[in-house]
Amino acid sequence: MEPVALVTGGGRGIGAATARELARRGFRVVVNYHRDRASAEAVAAETGGTAVRADVRDPAEAAALVAACGPVTALVCNANIDPSFGPVRSLPWEAFIGKVEGELAAAYHVTQAVLPDMPAHGRIVYVSSLSADLTRPMTGAHTTAKAALDAFARHVAAEASPVAVNVVAPAAVRTEGSAAARTPEIEEALAGRSVLGRMVEPDDVAAVIAAVVDGSLPAVAGARIPVDAGFRVLAAP
Repeated sequence: MEPVALVTGGGRGIGAATARELARRGFRVVVNYHRDRASAEAVAAETGGTAVRADVRDPAEAAALVAACGPVTALVCNANIDPSFGPVRSLPWEAFIGKVEGELAAAYHVTQAVLPDMPAHGRIVYVSSLSADLTRPMTGAHTTAKAALDAFARHVAAEASPVAVNVVAPAAVRTEGSAAARTPEIEEALAGRSVLGRMVEPDDVAAVIAAVVDGSLPAVAGARIPVDAGFRVLAAP
Protein backbone atom coordinates (compact mmCIF):
# COMPACT_ATOMS: atom_id res chain seq x y z
CA MET A 1 0.00 0.00 0.00
CA GLU A 2 1.27 3.46 -0.90
CA PRO A 3 2.21 5.67 2.04
CA VAL A 4 -0.06 8.69 2.34
CA ALA A 5 1.27 12.22 2.67
CA LEU A 6 -1.09 15.02 3.69
CA VAL A 7 0.18 18.47 2.75
CA THR A 8 -1.85 21.34 4.17
CA GLY A 9 -1.75 24.45 2.04
CA GLY A 10 -0.61 22.17 -0.76
CA GLY A 11 -1.91 24.04 -3.78
CA ARG A 12 0.76 26.69 -4.15
CA GLY A 13 4.33 27.62 -3.33
CA ILE A 14 6.17 25.42 -0.87
CA GLY A 15 3.17 23.13 -0.43
CA ALA A 16 2.81 22.47 -4.15
CA ALA A 17 6.54 21.85 -4.57
CA THR A 18 6.43 19.46 -1.60
CA ALA A 19 3.45 17.57 -2.99
CA ARG A 20 5.26 17.08 -6.29
CA GLU A 21 8.46 15.92 -4.61
CA LEU A 22 6.69 13.48 -2.31
CA ALA A 23 4.74 12.04 -5.23
CA ARG A 24 8.03 11.47 -7.05
CA ARG A 25 9.23 9.58 -3.97
CA GLY A 26 6.29 7.20 -3.97
CA PHE A 27 3.72 8.85 -1.70
CA ARG A 28 0.04 9.17 -2.46
CA VAL A 29 -0.46 12.86 -1.85
CA VAL A 30 -3.52 14.57 -0.43
CA VAL A 31 -3.40 18.25 -1.36
CA ASN A 32 -5.30 20.29 1.19
CA TYR A 33 -6.53 23.77 0.31
CA HIS A 34 -8.81 26.37 1.81
CA ARG A 35 -9.64 28.87 -0.94
CA ASP A 36 -7.71 28.16 -4.16
CA ARG A 37 -9.44 25.06 -5.51
CA ALA A 38 -8.10 25.39 -9.05
CA SER A 39 -4.44 25.41 -8.00
CA ALA A 40 -4.90 22.48 -5.62
CA GLU A 41 -6.71 20.40 -8.21
CA ALA A 42 -3.96 21.14 -10.73
CA VAL A 43 -1.31 19.91 -8.30
CA ALA A 44 -3.40 16.84 -7.47
CA ALA A 45 -3.80 16.01 -11.15
CA GLU A 46 -0.07 16.43 -11.73
CA THR A 47 0.84 14.17 -8.82
CA GLY A 48 -1.91 11.58 -9.16
CA GLY A 49 -3.20 12.65 -5.78
CA THR A 50 -6.39 14.13 -4.39
CA ALA A 51 -7.38 17.71 -3.58
CA VAL A 52 -9.47 18.11 -0.42
CA ARG A 53 -10.83 21.40 0.86
CA ALA A 54 -10.69 22.11 4.60
CA ASP A 55 -9.98 25.04 6.87
CA VAL A 56 -7.55 23.26 9.17
CA ARG A 57 -7.98 25.97 11.80
CA ASP A 58 -11.38 24.40 12.45
CA PRO A 59 -11.22 21.14 14.47
CA ALA A 60 -14.21 19.55 12.74
CA GLU A 61 -12.89 20.33 9.27
CA ALA A 62 -9.42 19.13 10.20
CA ALA A 63 -10.85 15.85 11.48
CA ALA A 64 -12.93 15.36 8.34
CA LEU A 65 -9.88 16.02 6.18
CA VAL A 66 -7.84 13.38 7.98
CA ALA A 67 -10.71 10.90 7.85
CA ALA A 68 -10.84 11.37 4.07
CA CYS A 69 -7.12 10.51 3.84
CA GLY A 70 -7.12 7.27 5.79
CA PRO A 71 -4.05 6.60 7.98
CA VAL A 72 -1.49 9.32 7.23
CA THR A 73 2.16 8.34 7.04
CA ALA A 74 3.47 11.87 6.63
CA LEU A 75 1.91 15.17 7.63
CA VAL A 76 3.34 18.43 6.30
CA CYS A 77 1.79 21.42 8.07
CA ASN A 78 2.19 24.25 5.60
CA ALA A 79 -1.16 26.07 5.67
CA ASN A 80 -0.57 29.78 5.07
CA ILE A 81 -2.15 32.12 7.59
CA ASP A 82 -2.38 35.69 6.31
CA PRO A 83 0.15 37.86 8.15
CA SER A 84 -0.67 41.00 10.11
CA PHE A 85 2.04 43.61 9.66
CA GLY A 86 2.46 46.72 11.77
CA PRO A 87 4.29 48.09 14.79
CA VAL A 88 3.29 46.64 18.14
CA ARG A 89 2.48 50.12 19.43
CA SER A 90 -0.43 50.44 17.00
CA LEU A 91 -1.27 46.94 15.71
CA PRO A 92 -4.73 46.00 17.02
CA TRP A 93 -4.73 43.07 19.41
CA GLU A 94 -7.25 41.29 17.22
CA ALA A 95 -4.84 41.41 14.28
CA PHE A 96 -1.90 40.28 16.39
CA ILE A 97 -3.60 37.39 18.14
CA GLY A 98 -5.45 36.42 14.97
CA LYS A 99 -2.14 35.61 13.29
CA VAL A 100 -0.75 33.77 16.33
CA GLU A 101 -3.94 31.82 17.01
CA GLY A 102 -4.44 30.97 13.33
CA GLU A 103 -0.89 29.68 12.97
CA LEU A 104 -1.23 27.40 15.98
CA ALA A 105 -4.75 26.24 15.22
CA ALA A 106 -3.76 25.22 11.69
CA ALA A 107 -1.10 22.92 13.16
CA TYR A 108 -2.84 21.87 16.36
CA HIS A 109 -6.10 20.43 15.09
CA VAL A 110 -4.69 18.46 12.17
CA THR A 111 -1.92 17.09 14.41
CA GLN A 112 -4.47 15.87 16.93
CA ALA A 113 -6.51 14.27 14.17
CA VAL A 114 -3.54 12.51 12.54
CA LEU A 115 -1.63 11.10 15.50
CA PRO A 116 -4.02 8.34 16.71
CA ASP A 117 -3.72 6.34 13.47
CA MET A 118 -0.26 7.41 12.33
CA PRO A 119 2.11 4.43 12.00
CA ALA A 120 5.19 4.17 14.19
CA HIS A 121 7.40 5.17 11.25
CA GLY A 122 5.28 8.27 10.62
CA ARG A 123 6.69 11.73 10.09
CA ILE A 124 5.40 15.23 10.83
CA VAL A 125 7.00 18.38 9.46
CA TYR A 126 5.96 21.88 10.46
CA VAL A 127 6.92 24.63 8.03
CA SER A 128 8.07 27.56 10.13
CA SER A 129 10.28 30.47 9.16
CA LEU A 130 13.70 31.95 9.78
CA SER A 131 11.69 34.99 10.91
CA ALA A 132 11.27 33.35 14.30
CA ASP A 133 14.98 34.06 14.90
CA LEU A 134 14.99 37.64 13.64
CA THR A 135 13.68 40.99 14.75
CA ARG A 136 12.44 43.08 11.87
CA PRO A 137 10.20 46.15 11.82
CA MET A 138 6.47 45.54 11.43
CA THR A 139 6.69 41.74 11.81
CA GLY A 140 5.95 41.19 15.50
CA ALA A 141 2.82 39.12 14.90
CA HIS A 142 4.46 36.94 12.25
CA THR A 143 7.63 36.41 14.31
CA THR A 144 5.67 35.54 17.44
CA ALA A 145 3.43 33.13 15.54
CA LYS A 146 6.36 31.25 14.05
CA ALA A 147 8.21 31.12 17.37
CA ALA A 148 5.08 29.71 18.98
CA LEU A 149 4.83 27.11 16.22
CA ASP A 150 8.43 26.08 16.87
CA ALA A 151 7.68 25.64 20.58
CA PHE A 152 4.56 23.62 19.82
CA ALA A 153 6.54 21.36 17.49
CA ARG A 154 9.11 20.62 20.20
CA HIS A 155 6.37 19.40 22.51
CA VAL A 156 4.80 17.25 19.80
CA ALA A 157 8.23 15.77 19.08
CA ALA A 158 8.61 14.81 22.73
CA GLU A 159 5.12 13.34 23.04
CA ALA A 160 4.60 11.62 19.66
CA SER A 161 7.42 9.06 19.89
CA PRO A 162 8.24 6.99 17.89
CA VAL A 163 6.81 9.31 15.21
CA ALA A 164 9.58 11.68 14.11
CA VAL A 165 8.59 15.35 14.31
CA ASN A 166 10.69 18.15 12.84
CA VAL A 167 10.52 21.79 11.80
CA VAL A 168 11.77 23.16 8.49
CA ALA A 169 12.45 26.89 8.66
CA PRO A 170 13.05 28.65 5.34
CA ALA A 171 14.16 32.21 4.79
CA ALA A 172 12.29 34.40 2.31
CA VAL A 173 11.10 32.11 -0.48
CA ARG A 174 10.26 33.11 -4.03
CA THR A 175 6.58 32.07 -4.11
CA GLU A 176 3.35 33.35 -5.64
CA GLY A 177 2.22 34.47 -2.22
CA SER A 178 5.25 36.72 -1.68
CA ALA A 179 5.39 38.08 -5.23
CA ALA A 180 3.51 41.29 -4.41
CA ALA A 181 6.09 42.21 -1.77
CA ARG A 182 9.11 41.56 -3.99
CA THR A 183 10.81 43.85 -6.46
CA PRO A 184 13.98 43.08 -8.41
CA GLU A 185 15.82 45.36 -5.98
CA ILE A 186 14.48 43.49 -2.94
CA GLU A 187 15.34 40.13 -4.47
CA GLU A 188 18.86 41.32 -5.26
CA ALA A 189 19.30 42.59 -1.71
CA LEU A 190 18.07 39.34 -0.19
CA ALA A 191 20.30 37.27 -2.45
CA GLY A 192 23.27 39.45 -1.57
CA ARG A 193 22.76 38.73 2.13
CA SER A 194 23.00 34.96 1.69
CA VAL A 195 26.09 32.77 1.57
CA LEU A 196 24.99 31.19 -1.71
CA GLY A 197 24.15 34.53 -3.31
CA ARG A 198 20.57 33.64 -4.18
CA MET A 199 17.08 33.46 -2.80
CA VAL A 200 15.47 30.25 -1.62
CA GLU A 201 13.11 28.56 -4.08
CA PRO A 202 10.10 26.37 -3.20
CA ASP A 203 11.89 23.31 -4.60
CA ASP A 204 14.76 23.91 -2.17
CA VAL A 205 12.41 23.69 0.80
CA ALA A 206 10.50 20.76 -0.69
CA ALA A 207 13.71 18.75 -1.10
CA VAL A 208 14.53 19.11 2.60
CA ILE A 209 10.99 18.29 3.70
CA ALA A 210 10.93 15.21 1.48
CA ALA A 211 14.29 14.00 2.76
CA VAL A 212 12.98 14.15 6.32
CA VAL A 213 9.67 12.55 5.40
CA ASP A 214 10.92 9.64 3.29
CA GLY A 215 13.50 8.43 5.82
CA SER A 216 16.57 9.70 3.99
CA LEU A 217 17.49 11.36 7.29
CA PRO A 218 16.48 8.50 9.59
CA ALA A 219 17.97 9.79 12.85
CA VAL A 220 16.62 13.33 12.61
CA ALA A 221 13.87 14.05 15.15
CA GLY A 222 12.97 17.09 17.18
CA ALA A 223 15.14 19.23 14.91
CA ARG A 224 14.65 22.66 13.40
CA ILE A 225 16.28 22.68 9.99
CA PRO A 226 16.99 26.03 8.31
CA VAL A 227 16.68 26.32 4.53
CA ASP A 228 18.00 29.79 3.93
CA ALA A 229 20.94 29.66 1.51
CA GLY A 230 23.07 30.76 4.45
CA PHE A 231 21.09 33.95 5.02
CA ARG A 232 21.23 33.60 8.82
CA VAL A 233 25.04 33.59 8.74
CA LEU A 234 25.19 37.05 7.20
CA ALA A 235 22.00 38.53 8.66
CA ALA A 236 22.46 41.47 10.98
CA PRO A 237 21.85 40.63 14.64
